[in-house]
Amino acid sequence: MSSWKTLQKGMKVVHNMGWRYIAFRSVYELNRRTGRLKKRFPGTPAKVRYLSLDSWKNQSVKFFFGSREELTIPRNPEAGLATRYKEIKAGKLLFFNGKMIDLGIDSDWMRNPDSGFVYERDKHWTEIEDYSKKAGDIKFVWERARFAYLYDVIRYDYHFKEDCAAFVLSNILSWIKGNKVNCGPHYKCSQEISLRVLNWTFALYYYRNSAHLTEQVFEEIQHAIYWQLHHVYENIHFSRIAVRNNHAITETLALYLGGLLYPAFPNAAMWKEKGRKWLIQEVEYQIYPDGSYLQFSMNYHRVVVQLLTWGIRLGELNGESFPAVVTERAEKSVQFLRSCMNDSNGWLPNYGANDGALFFRLNNQQYRDYRPQLQALAVVLDTDAALPGIYEDVYWYGKIPAETEVAPKELNGLFSYPDGGFYLCREQDTLTFLRCGDHRDRPSQADNLHLDIWYKGENILMDAGSYKYNTNDQTLRYFMGTASHNTVMLDDYDQMEKGPRFIWYNWTQSKNASLYETTDEYIWEGIISAFQHAGPDITHRRVVKKKKGEPFWRVEDYIMNKPPLLRMRQLWHTTLPKAITWKARDLQGNVLKAEERTGAYSSLYGVREESREFIFTTDQYAIITEISLNR
Repeated sequence: MSSWKTLQKGMKVVHNMGWRYIAFRSVYELNRRTGRLKKRFPGTPAKVRYLSLDSWKNQSVKFFFGSREELTIPRNPEAGLATRYKEIKAGKLLFFNGKMIDLGIDSDWMRNPDSGFVYERDKHWTEIEDYSKKAGDIKFVWERARFAYLYDVIRYDYHFKEDCAAFVLSNILSWIKGNKVNCGPHYKCSQEISLRVLNWTFALYYYRNSAHLTEQVFEEIQHAIYWQLHHVYENIHFSRIAVRNNHAITETLALYLGGLLYPAFPNAAMWKEKGRKWLIQEVEYQIYPDGSYLQFSMNYHRVVVQLLTWGIRLGELNGESFPAVVTERAEKSVQFLRSCMNDSNGWLPNYGANDGALFFRLNNQQYRDYRPQLQALAVVLDTDAALPGIYEDVYWYGKIPAETEVAPKELNGLFSYPDGGFYLCREQDTLTFLRCGDHRDRPSQADNLHLDIWYKGENILMDAGSYKYNTNDQTLRYFMGTASHNTVMLDDYDQMEKGPRFIWYNWTQSKNASLYETTDEYIWEGIISAFQHAGPDITHRRVVKKKKGEPFWRVEDYIMNKPPLLRMRQLWHTTLPKAITWKARDLQGNVLKAEERTGAYSSLYGVREESREFIFTTDQYAIITEISLNR
């Protein structure tokens, strides 16, 4: 690449991310390489008893529940939960809520089970690489060390009345013994550290009165919790400036709750005060006023929903409240995600980055079922998520609603979220979802004007998902790029130009977007600027017309200022090809024949399945396609 092109790309990053980001990243990297950053994170702190077991038990702080003995959750010894517990005991863990991996008993915390790579346990975290082809996807190392699997164990303990305290506490002690403070891969990401602390805390309260929670065991755990929170605080500005997404909300929440729940720790009051202040700032910045989310990802939005449930509920239990902007954005989030939900199973479009995260699994539902998490936050907010029955999550958070209806309320009609650029139509049998939005915050996928269609609970035309964040370049570009979405490409050009890792140049921007209805149809209209690396002033205009009460859609795509040598390609992705009838034409009425080929689909992180791709191609600047369902 020429120096001029490199400079141009650099200036695009500056334009998109801002000088504050560039300055911070530059100084941060300089401090990392010179060892200055390392000095802030001691690797061998002396063992100190900051908090005794008795003083912790007698502190006035309130958790969701006092102990296992105080819980009054209706018991449901469900067979699937028993199976998961037996698998966990045997060293088999469900990674990213989708892929079962047999780690074996007493597996090494440093080993990547996907690649086999073993990290150096004595190497300081500042010297550990995030992305290495040899090491593979570091998320496979982090996943077990989040300790999210403890919720299955704890729920098994409760529902089957089988004491699992020794197993849970021995797992925590095993991690502490195998991970020196501030060394190895498990201190690389402050979000992972934050989740570990929250999950350990949940376990500590559940086993608060257990004979297995001895003074010696507690001393080891409290020391590890202190230094992990210390790490989060010392590195908090990386997530608040360089990352600024759900990581920042997780970490600021951990500081707030760390200070709240462990007030005897040195600096706890400061962590709590600053964590709360920063958390409020992040919620106001990251959740748009209409309730959509800056990461343009359904799953990462659910992550934030779960974090807000913890923060608002624990604040409330301890006599503290958040300002209106937090509770209002939380309620708007519930409303936005609820409107995107398929009522039959609680699934949402697989839209945006999806890394399989479900931080606090407190129910037996499938991973992609959003109903339990949305209901839990709605109950904490004293609002209605329009969902039937009561899911188990709300009992664990200790705020039980009145019995709800046995059937969901009607939630049909048109829903527009212009801040995030989401436009939906809900009918009794169909859900039609179109994204047409601006990018003032960093996009992770080139998926503007993606169309998602659901019919009678099935995702007819879907988003292919994410698969993995660290794999070969071709696979990364497919899942992150335009090719895996129901929209348009120019030959092999994505809507935006791909940079390294999660960087895109020439962010697409919405020029116009609307959703309205006539007597017979619902109509979406959207225009974006796109393909700026393929030619100047190119725009993509999409018009979608949906017949009321019928599974029939007409999709009109126009590429204005299309370079004459580039072909226009309209892309469709489905796992149900026989259910769909296509009729595609160009502007002259010439019938276009679909190229059908095998595609890829990832409903769950790390799991790759086959899909069918239908591609209509023309040398002209327009394709008009009619889609009807044979069901």
